[in-house]
Amino acid sequence: MEFLKKLTTFLVILIFALPVFSQVTQSELEDAFSKSYVQEKTGDFSAAMDELKKVLDKSSYEMNLRLGWLNYNAGLFDESIIFYSTAQKLKPYSEEARFGLILPKAALGKWSDVIQIYDNILEISPQNTVALYRLGLIYYGRKNYAKAAPLFKKVVDLYPFGYDGLLMLGWTSYFMGNNSQAKVLFNKVNLFNPNDASANEGLMLIK
Repeated sequence: MEFLKKLTTFLVILIFALPVFSQVTQSELEDAFSKSYVQEKTGDFSAAMDELKKVLDKSSYEMNLRLGWLNYNAGLFDESIIFYSTAQKLKPYSEEARFGLILPKAALGKWSDVIQIYDNILEISPQNTVALYRLGLIYYGRKNYAKAAPLFKKVVDLYPFGYDGLLMLGWTSYFMGNNSQAKVLFNKVNLFNPNDASANEGLMLIK
């Protein structure tokens, strides 16, 4: 019985000796984000991060996402990847976090990872035209026109009178030897942007 009394006393003392962590209020969070935006506008990304770290909640999607962005702008790509990856884990279906993660990955030249992330985005959202177009640009830059073509085609299917999709599908068609299709596409580009330099260059090459 004496042992139990001592144990109880010890536990009570221990509980009261523990530091008390005050919960950050909504007002304090808004103030931290606000000050962070102000510092970002001045180009002081380190100070912008410090404002958030004062109220850091590692389980906050919003904080991890923003710290990913700020670290990227500060040139701290490895740190940016950590924060964006954490944000993605917190919100597994977030396209936003994945697009963010692409930034430091591309900056580090990790193109295989970038392609995989775009593929993951398209698994979740098959009609995401930003992912379709940017992935198409990667394959186009590698002269892998066979992979670029269906991506650009889907962009055009979704936006039949969109400048970027029409132009890139036009050039991809040209390099694949499909001049008749390329001509049609370049002419459509000239309807969107009359006398377009890139479209006219393609039309001249076809002639």
